[in-house]
Amino acid sequence: SKSPSPRQNMPVRYFIMKSSNLQNIDISQQKGIWSTMPRNEWKLNKAFWESNMVYLIFSVQGSGHFQGFARMGSAIGCEKSQDWGSAGFGGVFKVEWIRKESIPFQFTHHLLNPWNDNKKVQ
Repeated sequence: SKSPSPRQNMPVRYFIMKSSNLQNIDISQQKGIWSTMPRNEWKLNKAFWESNMVYLIFSVQGSGHFQGFARMGSAIGCEKSQDWGSAGFGGVFKVEWIRKESIPFQFTHHLLNPWNDNKKVQ
């Protein structure tokens, strides 16, 4: 019989991932990968190992929209990708896109983040 996941009773975590451009989102959706700044890697890896599920909600800076959301499919490794063309990114990790849709921030103004002074989620 299959043993249960060691993380099955752990909380689900959510992160908003800001991208500098839409091309990075397109690459992620096509290849099922993402890369973030090295300063974010520890927090995302910790959430991946300690949570049952980690959802990433993507938005392009200045777009006024969310572009969709994905589930984190692996921890962040050391391997880097040339797809983004920036030396500032850290390691690559797998993402499983669940929904690819442009949603204006105005549709989410009722969502408030209690860990960020109850500011709007955007």
